[in-house]
Formats: sequence, C-alpha cells, structure tokens
Amino acid sequence: MGINDNNQSNRPVSIHDTEATFAIIEETILGLWQVVNNLTRVQPPKCDRYRVTIFGSARLQPHTPLYNGVKYLASQLANLGCDIITGGGPGLMQAANEGSVIADPHNRTKSIGIRVDLDFEQETNPFVEHVYQHQTFFTRLHHFVLLSNAFVVVPGGIGTTLEALMIWQLLQVRQLDQTPFIMVGEMWDELIIWAEKYMVNSTYPMANPHDIQIPICVQTFDEAVEILSTKHQEWTQSCSV
Repeated sequence: MGINDNNQSNRPVSIHDTEATFAIIEETILGLWQVVNNLTRVQPPKCDRYRVTIFGSARLQPHTPLYNGVKYLASQLANLGCDIITGGGPGLMQAANEGSVIADPHNRTKSIGIRVDLDFEQETNPFVEHVYQHQTFFTRLHHFVLLSNAFVVVPGGIGTTLEALMIWQLLQVRQLDQTPFIMVGEMWDELIIWAEKYMVNSTYPMANPHDIQIPICVQTFDEAVEILSTKHQEWTQSCSV
C-alpha cells in the first residue's frame, strides 16, 4: 500500500455520505469477526471433569415422566463425575441441572447454565451453580461447543432442534471430532428417517449416507448412560497418559 492509499483509507467521512459510512461499518464488523475467529483458535485448557451438554425442551413441567427421566440421566452422569451443562432455563434444562445437583451433595461436579437474553424468557433455573450469559444465540451456541465433551439431545422443540443440527453439522464437517452425539427418543428416530428419505435416498442425493449415521439414536436414558460411561472412561484414560 502506498502513502496516498493509506491517507485515502484514513480520511474523515461525513455521516451524510451514506455509501462511505456503510462501507466503513461493514469493513469494521468483518474485521471484528476476524478477531473473534482468531481468538477461538485458542482452545480452553482441558478441564478436570468430563462435561456433558443436555439439550431439551423448556416447556416440560416438573414431575412428568420425561422430566424425571432427564433428571435421572443427569444424576447418573454426575455420579460418574461429569459436569452437566444446559441452557439454564426451565423444563428439561432444569431437570438436568436438578439431577446434577441432587446427585452431588459434596459439590464435586458443576451444574452449568449457558443463557441467552430473551424478553419472554424466564430466569435461570435454581439448580444452576455457574451461569454464563450471552446476548446472541450465535455466541451461546459456540460456547456450548467450547465447553462440552459430549452432547445428549432429549425431546424438544425448534430451539432444541437448532442446537442438535448445529452439533450434527460440526461433526459432519469435522469441526468436532470423536465427540459423542446422542439423541434420545422416538422423535429423533423419525428425524433420521426423514433425513435418509430426502437427503440420501432421493433422486438427487444431498448428503453422504455416512453423515446420517453420525447421531447415536437410543430409546432410553439408561442406554445413553451406558454409552457415556464408556466414553467417560476412555476420556479419563486419555487424560492420564
């Protein structure tokens, strides 16, 4: 870049010059994203405990069978020594945080919530011991990825599906590697059937058959615990090497 080019790029721009102002804003925002992308290359230190994120509906009420099932799942994982991470809200997120806390009276593991600011959203559930707060879904979803060693998706709505598909894609493109991704329940079986029908077995395939096999679909919480128990043991052995 010559001297004149540098002077040109640093010249003052009137706020009334809409085109030039927009160009500066666009360039600055893209520059900030580049800074963020560069920072995310720095991985957090390996934690002392295996961390499992549980994604699920905010609408399920306490004491329903599904609520109790998720609470049981989180309790079993906490007994293994796992931290539990959720979105920190009500419903099945609360069930997971509750199960974690109940199974850990000596506070050897953490019950974590990663929240996002929404006008209509309830407060952080009372079983979250450590909360992170985000302004956008984008940074929040990235935070789940940075903190977690495994992901379990239990029944949920559009938000849960968004979270599940993000993890699925990151595994597909190998941004995540060897990370357990478990989907519990019949609703996710039907999602896999839909993906096979329209993405793989269609006239013009749009996904590799291997991609559809990435999620581990199970019907019971005990099956999820069994898989994660093995993965946790493997992780513990790798940490001791």
